[in-house]
Amino acid sequence: MTIALVDVHYDASAAHAACVLASSWEAESTPETHRLHIGHVEPYEPGSFYRRELPCLLSVLGLLAVRPDVVVIDGYVWLPSPERAGLGARLYEALGKSAAVVGIAKTAFAGVERCAAVAQVFRGRSVHPLYVTAAGMGLELAAQCVRRMAGRHRIPELAKKVDRLSRAEDGLSQNAA
Repeated sequence: MTIALVDVHYDASAAHAACVLASSWEAESTPETHRLHIGHVEPYEPGSFYRRELPCLLSVLGLLAVRPDVVVIDGYVWLPSPERAGLGARLYEALGKSAAVVGIAKTAFAGVERCAAVAQVFRGRSVHPLYVTAAGMGLELAAQCVRRMAGRHRIPELAKKVDRLSRAEDGLSQNAA
């Protein structure tokens, strides 16, 4: 199994998209990382964040030699209801439904506790959950997988790593070690 964790960091009108690969949900390290500088991105548009982020995610995933089985994003697959597609659902469609997409969000939207498309996952000793959503994989299985991810704290270690990689100010090559 190949799991790709992806994230994007923005500055002014540019972005840095990052991807780390894992061979299992329990992986503590990654055999491969990628980082891509994207010179122009769409401006932020409330309610249509995917228009800005989706092209960046597709670009960094395009660097991979093999399409992953699962892509993990920092955000939601579904918004207040399964009828409202979030970034992850749009990524799932853009990938031709060939890879499952799991969203790990750190902040709740209004009404999240009543939303059947969201699983609240508590990790480590945190009193604050992660909000897990999924497409191409059952929600309960996605929540179990996020619970199993390496790391003793709320945020899984590889999710922290891809976030740091996207924010790095050096190593703007397409493949960063």
